[in-house]
This record gives sequence, structure tokens and C-alpha cells, in this order.
Amino acid sequence: MPPFPSVFVVSAVRTPVGSFQGQFIVESERTAVERVPSIKAADVEEVFFGNVLSANLGQNPARQCAIGAGLGESTVCTTVNKVCASGIKSIVLGTQTIMTGNADIIVAGGTESMSNCPHYLPVLRTGAKFGDQTLVDGVLRDGLTDAYGKREHMGMQGEECANDHTFNREQQDDYAIRSYKKAQAAEKSGWFREEIAPIEVSGGRGKPNVTVDKDDETKNLNEEKLRTIKPAFQPGSGTVTAPNASPLSDGASAVVLVSEAKLNELKIKPIAKILGWGDAAKAPSKFTTAPALAIPKALKHANVKQEDIDAFEINEAFSVVALANMKLLNLQEEKVNLHGGAVALGHPLGASGARIVTTLLGVLREKKGKLGCAGICNGGGGASALVLESLQ
Repeated sequence: MPPFPSVFVVSAVRTPVGSFQGQFIVESERTAVERVPSIKAADVEEVFFGNVLSANLGQNPARQCAIGAGLGESTVCTTVNKVCASGIKSIVLGTQTIMTGNADIIVAGGTESMSNCPHYLPVLRTGAKFGDQTLVDGVLRDGLTDAYGKREHMGMQGEECANDHTFNREQQDDYAIRSYKKAQAAEKSGWFREEIAPIEVSGGRGKPNVTVDKDDETKNLNEEKLRTIKPAFQPGSGTVTAPNASPLSDGASAVVLVSEAKLNELKIKPIAKILGWGDAAKAPSKFTTAPALAIPKALKHANVKQEDIDAFEINEAFSVVALANMKLLNLQEEKVNLHGGAVALGHPLGASGARIVTTLLGVLREKKGKLGCAGICNGGGGASALVLESLQ
């Protein structure tokens, strides 16, 4: 990595991940900053926050998150849309901003409420002259549909990945079950407690508010039912199903990044150091295996050997995504998604990159590991990856 100033992570949190059409809207920036008493809200100079489904949210969701979290009106805010990789890309942009001397304290991460994404009526602006009109689902159109080639649901590209890399239905179901069980074990052991910022939601009319501190999806494993669900995208012969893919979700995650100079000035104890990153892209329909290109680039940038990494996070857009990238990179599952992944926890698109980084830091803390790498694919054929050193 070039001899730029070092950048440190001093806080990393996430909300519980909520189910689609569940009961809460998300916020994480405030907690991320509050966990570092030496840093005041007014000290945060810039925010980079991922968000994919921005329709009807109002201008610049990153700015809304910052103001809502109590950050100063002078805080510069940028919303990042690199589809599912938005959260990691936001962390990279924050790191680069600090390295180039343009800021000392930055909040980076992402937020997504897929439940609040509207339906569109494209003909309304010009007028519907005759005949029936169709509403367009914003979640499908802007989040889950390939904008290139066949313009098909990305689940079909999960099927393409399974075919390309010879993973059958049973292998994908087995992996999904393992993901749920790892997430359940992590929750039971209290390993998520440090990374989750509890949120308060309405208990309903006339009832007291409820504090939510656990992910919604993790408890829903039913092994027998999981194995009998019909294919979601390719009737009959398909292998990708709703339960062996990630569910639609709501959630947010944020990290606080600090320059080495500011770290020393404020006498803050860091939890990690950013070592390197990498982005990659290939044919849009092959996005599922783009992490196998981005992760080696990130490792090279960090000057770290793959065998020296103690824990990997590979986002489970589908179970087959994790399986295929492990196969291509020759990774052992004993090092991958040790606290479960998106299949079991959920996949709030713009937040997931930051969520897997936050969870990776928890894995390294609990397993007493030193080096970690997070990689995530994104629609359009891309992927982003990040390498860090735990200092916990």
C-alpha cells in the first residue's frame, strides 16, 4: 500500500436487521459516534453512506441520516450507490478522504429500508392515454433486476452461477442451514451484543414501545421446510430458493474512521486499522463471482497473503455466492462467515457492505484473530473488498 497516513476504525455498529415489511426504520450513526466519548458530534467532518433504493426518501439520504443523528450542519454528506457494495465503497471513500488530508474524522456505512421503497407509475408524468397501466415495484426494478442484457431478476444469475460452478440444490440448502445455525450460535453466545445498537419501536396503539436488539430472520430456520420449498426463479429444475437466498430486509450500519494524528491527539483506542481495498468488475450476469477478483486485489493492496487472513466475510446474496467464491479462492468454510451471513441475518442492500465489516470485527474479537477480509458482490458485475487488522 502507498505510504499514506494510516486510517483507523474506532467504532463499528449496526442496527438489528429487520424483516421486510417489519416494524422499524433504521439509524446507526448516532450510536457509532456516541461509543467514542472523545469524539463529539460536531467533530465529524464528513459522512459517506450507502443507499440503493432512494426513491421517495427525499434529498441525499446520507445527509438526512447525519442531521437525524445529531451531526453538525457543517458536516459534508455524500450518498453512495454501488448497489450491494455501497457500504464497503463508502468506507473506502472515507478512508481515501482521510489519507489525502481532507478530513480527520469520518462516519461511513449504509442504510436501507426495503420496506419503504415505493411502487412506480412511469406513465403518470406524460399521461396514460388508453388501456390498463402497470405499477413497477421499486425494489425489483432498482434493487434486484439486472439492468443489462436480459434484464432478468438477479436470482436467475444465481442459477447461472450454480450451473457454472456445479452446485446443486442440496449443497445450497446445506450451506443455508449452516449459515442459520452459525448466526443462532453467535446470537445465543452474545457475540452480536457488541455490534448491535438496540432500537426502540412502537408496540402498537396503547402499548409501550418495544426495544429490539436481535435480528428478525435468525430464528426462522425450519430445516425440513427449507428443503421442500420450490425454486424461486427457475420452476422445476432450479436450485435457488427463497430460504437459501438472502431475504429482503431493513437495516443500517456505520463505522467511525479517524486519522492517526487525530487518534493520538484525542487518545482514542482503535479497534482496527484499514490495510487495503480492491474493486473488480466482470460481465454483469457473472456478478456473483466478482468477489473472487476483488478479494485478491484487496489483499495485494494491503500486502497481505490470503493464507494469513484469520476470517473472511463474503456476502451471501445467495448461498451459491459464498460457495462459488470459496471454491474459486480455495477458501475453507472454517474461515468464512463464522457468525452466519446474509441468508440468516438479512441483506439490506445499501447497508450490507458495512454490516459485514462490522460483523467481521466481531468475529475477529471473539476468535482472537488479527487479520480480516470482507468481500461483497454488486449488481452489474462488480464487487468491493476490504482488508483490515483487528486491534481489539
